This record gives sequence, C-alpha cells and structure tokens, in this order.
Amino acid sequence: MAFDDRLRPLPAQAGDLDREQFRRAGHELIDWIAGYLGRRERISVLPDVEPGELIDKLPASPPAVGTDLPDLLAEFERDILPHTVHWSHPRFMAYFAAGGSTPAVLAEALSAALNNVGLLWRSSPALAELEQVTLQWLARLLCLPESWFGIIHDTASTASLHAVIAARERAAVAARGAGGSLDLNRIVIYASDQAHSSIEKVTAALGRGLDACRKIASDDRFSMRPDALRAAIAEDLSNGLAPIAVVATVGTTPSTAVDPVDEIADIAAEHALWLHVDAAYGGAASILPEQRDLFAGCDRADSYVVNPHKWLFVSMDLSVLYSAHPGCFRAAFSLTPEYLRSRAHPRVVNYMEYAIPLGRRFRALKLWYVLRALGADRIAATIREHIRIAGLLAGWIDAEPDFELLAPAPFSLVCLRFRPARLSEAEADTASERLLDDVNATGEFFLSHAVLGGRFAIRVAIGNIGTTEQDVRRLWHLLQVLARKLP
Repeated sequence: MAFDDRLRPLPAQAGDLDREQFRRAGHELIDWIAGYLGRRERISVLPDVEPGELIDKLPASPPAVGTDLPDLLAEFERDILPHTVHWSHPRFMAYFAAGGSTPAVLAEALSAALNNVGLLWRSSPALAELEQVTLQWLARLLCLPESWFGIIHDTASTASLHAVIAARERAAVAARGAGGSLDLNRIVIYASDQAHSSIEKVTAALGRGLDACRKIASDDRFSMRPDALRAAIAEDLSNGLAPIAVVATVGTTPSTAVDPVDEIADIAAEHALWLHVDAAYGGAASILPEQRDLFAGCDRADSYVVNPHKWLFVSMDLSVLYSAHPGCFRAAFSLTPEYLRSRAHPRVVNYMEYAIPLGRRFRALKLWYVLRALGADRIAATIREHIRIAGLLAGWIDAEPDFELLAPAPFSLVCLRFRPARLSEAEADTASERLLDDVNATGEFFLSHAVLGGRFAIRVAIGNIGTTEQDVRRLWHLLQVLARKLP
C-alpha cells in the first residue's frame, strides 16, 4: 500500500462508533443494568431451557453490517438473557457466590475503557502499583502477614498451579544444593480427599497425572487427618518418590471443612515440603475477629490463595495468591525478551516475572473500587450476617426430625439431607436428590449437591451480597413443603 493511500479518510462504515452514539448507548445500558439488578428478586434464578436452544436461535454466520446499539441491547434481552443463570440473584445458593456488587460492575466498565495490559510496570504503572497497594490492604484486612508478596490471578485453580510450580522450583534448588537433582517424573503432592479438584489438575498439568496428587483421608468432620498425611509421606519416601508440597484447605468445596493447618505445617516443616493453603472461599471470613481461630497456622504457609470474587463481592475474575517466597516464583517464571526489557528501579514490580501470563487485565481496579465504595466495615457486616443466617438454617434443620445436617457449618454453607425414619439410607439419598431437583425446578432457588461420607447432601451456599434472612426462611419453607410431597 502506498503512503498516500494510508492517509485517505476512512469509509463511513469503518472504525469505531461515534462518541455520541456510544454515550447514549452507555446511558441506556447503565439504566438497563440498574433495572436488572433491581428486579432480580422477581425473576427465576435458573432459565427454563434445553441444551442447544440458544445455538439454534442465533445466526450461523457473522453479520456483515453492524447493528445499532439500542437494537443490539434489545436483541440481548430477547435472545440471550432468557438463557442466563442469574449468579447475582439473592437466591442463587448452588455454588460459592460470585455475584459481585454494584461497585464491581462500575469498575469493570472503567477497566474495559482503559483496557490496560499489564506486561510490566512501564506498560501500565497504575495497574502495577494499584495491585501492590490493594493486596497490602487485603492482607491487612484478613490478618495475613503483611510481608507476603501478592499477585492477582483469574481463579484459584491458576493460583494453585503457580504455587506448586514454585514448590517444584524450590525443591529442585534444594536438590542441587545437596549435590543431586530433582527427578520431575517422581514428584508428588498431598491434599485432603475433600480438596478441590483443581489441586489434582495441577499434577496433571505438570505431566505427572492425577495420581501424583495423593488424596489424604479425612476425619468425621471432613478435615485432613495428620496421621494419614504422615503415613503417606513415609510410604512415598520409602518408594523413592519425591514429595514437594502439601495443600491444606480452609473451607473445602463439599462442606467448608477446615484442615488442621498448624499440624500440617509441622509435618511440612519436618519434610521441607512447601505448604500451600487453599482459602479461596473461606479466606474472606478472616476479616471477622471471631472467625480467626479457624485460620490458626495459616501464617506459616509458603503460599495462600483467597478469592475476592467469591465472598468479598468483587466480580469474576479475581483470585489473590500470596507467598512468603516470591523469589521462587521469579526463579520459575522470569523470562524477559529483549523487546520487554526496561530500566531497573528498586520500586518497580513487573508481575509478568512472577507468573505464566504475559498480558494481565487491570483487575486491581475492581478490588480497589469495591474496598473504597463499600469499606471494610460493611463488607465484614455482610459476611457476619451470612454466617448468622446459615447458623439459623442449621438450627432449623437440627430441630426437624425428618432432616439432618451432614457436616458442621463453620462459615455460610449448610449441607443437609432429607432423612425421615421410614426411609433406608439409600432411599434417603434418592429422596434428597429428588428434593434438590424439585427445588431447582421451581426456578425460585438454585442449589447444588455433594457426597459426604457416601451420603447425598444438598448444599445451600449463602454468599451473595443481597441474600437476607427472608430468603433463607423462604428456602426452608420450600424444602419442607416439597419434602412432604415426595413419595
């Protein structure tokens, strides 16, 4: 193309939208979002759709000509919204909350407008430095060691993968220091049989397969048994394997069980194992002084993950990984090509040197916006209220002969089963599964399940910012009414 050709005016249909069009459409979109958030309580949590319906509804080919933004919003409401699960609904209680908050919505818009890419400090000083500040704030709020280095990832699955890679790096350095080498084909890690599946995926991603994540038996409260951990490590060492890390969980996904982190930390120290604490869900509760006993020993961790996008009301996706040993991450991931080299400065943090991704979104802006808009006191009060109403539900279940609790409820998750005396264990599991389906079929609530001690459990996960005692009372009434209709 000749130089003069590049200076020709763009055709009318080329380029971005007119700014005034954008302004009008933006106002209309914010009005729509505000209306949606205001009417969530009156719509079904779950869409009444079948797989493939949206695919069949939409054109097979992309449009050649653009659509006016007001028409596009109308199409979204007509075609896409009816297929949407409303995660921010107060009665969404299936999985750990990811409902966010209104300040997080506004921050997402700002982040999208700025569209900064955090390659290194020079590419976005605001991104790099706001991340440092907000993660220091968060550490202080959650009573974590303020000396820890923090980095934002998308999810806890990604954070845990990075933690184990750092553990592998430290083990390799130690092996070289002892005059040997780490056999990557023999490394193993340890986690409770209640740990999140992402921990098993870590060893699969590292080429060792799922079996290299040793599943340690849990006790009758679904917490990891330290004696079983000791036995597993001893057996693996006798078989010539190379243990490198142990993962303790504070708030497991099936039941929010809490592993005995202090005891596990002792065992990890004896064997020079990296201790990674998965507090993706439960970590938010350490903002409350009355909950901090559950976190005993967490300050001894080598790495620690907490998800503000779960129970700190930041929208997806924002997971924070802290570590006492950032040098292990830098040793594992620092690779700076010439085109990204920049002048060194003692106050510069280039996050690309501590993780696999090169480009990073401006996620810290969401955390900053939520912390500044809501404040620590309001966030803590909301978490405390969630724990209180979960305790109410647990008490109602305990007092009802036809229902039973299947696990302790230290946070805001309640696991229950329909278990009238007339039913056998197997029949109670079948009835509970049917009850779960019947509740979800109403569209009024969305619940999920787990299997605890071989028994089918209905999980009630309270955590959205708008969930109230009234919602939980309504759920308990609905469970009782639908249970009475079961054969």
